[in-house]
Amino acid sequence: MDEPDAVPPEDEPALIHGSISSLSRGQLVVHPTRADYIDMVGLLYDDGYRMCVDLTGADYLMHLDRPLPAGVVPERFEVVVNLISTEMRRRIRVRVQLPEDDLTIPSIYRLHPGTEAMERETYDMFGIVFTDHPDMTRILMPDDWEGHPLRKDFGIGRIPVQFKGAPPAR
Repeated sequence: MDEPDAVPPEDEPALIHGSISSLSRGQLVVHPTRADYIDMVGLLYDDGYRMCVDLTGADYLMHLDRPLPAGVVPERFEVVVNLISTEMRRRIRVRVQLPEDDLTIPSIYRLHPGTEAMERETYDMFGIVFTDHPDMTRILMPDDWEGHPLRKDFGIGRIPVQFKGAPPAR
């Protein structure tokens, strides 16, 4: 049952290249472990999923009990990758759980060069480090910025807004 279109019996999840899969709003989702992530993306590439249209992170600080398929252990952070096969006209989503105390995952840059900026954005906003990335530096925030703004525990600041032609504050 390693083919992406395989349908499992009712009581067991489908396996895609050895990883648990599920459906989310009609889209196929595969849940590899961090150790299997690079191999999974490579195998999906070989299956025809050659275009990476999105790569981002997610912080589930307030939703650690979210529903996941049996066998997938929920962690606070997740890396989410959306791949497309133009030949088959299909999409697949890859979701990898990352523990809060070890936010590292291999880069898929060598297989999908277009992810260079997406991995940097994910690092900048969530603090997820992509190992073997050619330039793991901030891309959106200033170099001296402290913290990662899309983390759910990032403090909310306040910047006063000044409107053109508004009377001066008293």
